[in-house]
Amino acid sequence: MIGILLNDTAYEQDIRELLMAFYPGETFVHEKQDDVDFYVEGACSQNADETKFGLKITDPTGTVSDETVFPIDYDVRLNAKTTIKKELYGMLKKRTGKELPWGTLTGIRPTKIAMTRLDQGEDEESIRSFMRDMYLTSKEKIDLSVEVAKRERELLSHIDYATGYSLYVGIPFCPTTCLYCSFTSYPIGAWEKKVHLYLEALFKELDYVAEKMKGRTLDTVYFGGGTPTSLKAEELDALLTKIENTFDLSKVQEFTVEAGRPDSITEDKFKVLRAHNISRISINPQTMKQATLDLIGRHHTVDMVKEKFRMARDLGFDNINMDLIIGLPEEDIDDVRSTMEQVRELAPDSVTVHSLAIKRAARLNIFKERYANLKIQNTQEMIDLTAKYAREMGLEPYYLYRQKNMAGNFENVGYAAPGKACIYNILIMEEKQTIVACGAGTTTKVTFPAENRLERAENVKDVASYIERIDEMIERKEKLLSKLV
Repeated sequence: MIGILLNDTAYEQDIRELLMAFYPGETFVHEKQDDVDFYVEGACSQNADETKFGLKITDPTGTVSDETVFPIDYDVRLNAKTTIKKELYGMLKKRTGKELPWGTLTGIRPTKIAMTRLDQGEDEESIRSFMRDMYLTSKEKIDLSVEVAKRERELLSHIDYATGYSLYVGIPFCPTTCLYCSFTSYPIGAWEKKVHLYLEALFKELDYVAEKMKGRTLDTVYFGGGTPTSLKAEELDALLTKIENTFDLSKVQEFTVEAGRPDSITEDKFKVLRAHNISRISINPQTMKQATLDLIGRHHTVDMVKEKFRMARDLGFDNINMDLIIGLPEEDIDDVRSTMEQVRELAPDSVTVHSLAIKRAARLNIFKERYANLKIQNTQEMIDLTAKYAREMGLEPYYLYRQKNMAGNFENVGYAAPGKACIYNILIMEEKQTIVACGAGTTTKVTFPAENRLERAENVKDVASYIERIDEMIERKEKLLSKLV
């Protein structure tokens, strides 16, 4: 447990995020108490000439182990938080003996830095120098950021940000809830007889969106969750038919459905997706180690992953993604190597490599004492190994993002064969296009490119509340979408 004691909380979140990067999964308090490992104390002081910020690290007895005072530009948020985080980074590096691959960067979209500067005409070397000096980012992560940003710009070059949009459809049901998961999902078994109520509400929301966005170009459609293939084949068919009959899909460049959980997939469901010309699917093993699958609450087997993947190929799917998670409990580099070998044999068109992020809502975090003895490790060597395999498979990194409390302070990277990258993934990360999201727990993001800003409208997460309050959800969208010109 770490204490954070500040006389001004303006930059508390920035300090907390950097501490989380050094100490993933740690809890924080804001007062003196006995069971704290150490305190980070910060104080801002101002006089007529300058503003200074003092930082010190103390133990529970009050003994100071490190201390620094430095001038800051307190009135300019970006300058102030950058200075505070750089100073704190130096103290935490000294205390822990480790460096973070992303330096002081704690945001989830590091490629935005490189992308923005490339858009402004800045050369690559200048971008590299900026990220190194400003954020203390490692050469390897800077190179990755620049490479991904360049590829993203190329892939998005034909997207109309101003008048186009993408559609996200959320299916908040799963066969079971995984140990590490914090997404909006409910066991399909408990909702099986009420799914029609959810679909009725969802159809109403889709009707509104189709009418409101009429005349705009729909570029991509993405079914996520949860697990969309938790629905029965006839329910999937009804939903896809609704989309086809309600929206103008003539210019859609990509239609993704996350098949996700192999235990949710049947041949009939695959045939429904094929009949509706779904262009991209995901079949997600997370790992190819059976003992880990059993531990984290996945009810499929390794053999089932391979069976469903081959079934999809036999039925004609030519753009299949596979999600993997590095840093799962009790796994080491040999397990990662074994997983990558088996994935290479299947030869998916894209692979998304996630570093485990333990969010507050996950059971792994809620029941921390129960899982306290689980070994969770993620190393640069593991990350490098996945990148090596991906590139050997002919897959190139095309998008990346980060999460809070990520094991090893690494990143999630999507690799894809040429022509198989997921445009929607880039759009949602770079926040360059309006994405209208329908369903429980979804967030609509409207971009205003001329003003370089976006606004959000959120739907309630609880399925029953979503059904009961669907008119309110539509009204929330109306207030936001009415601002579009």
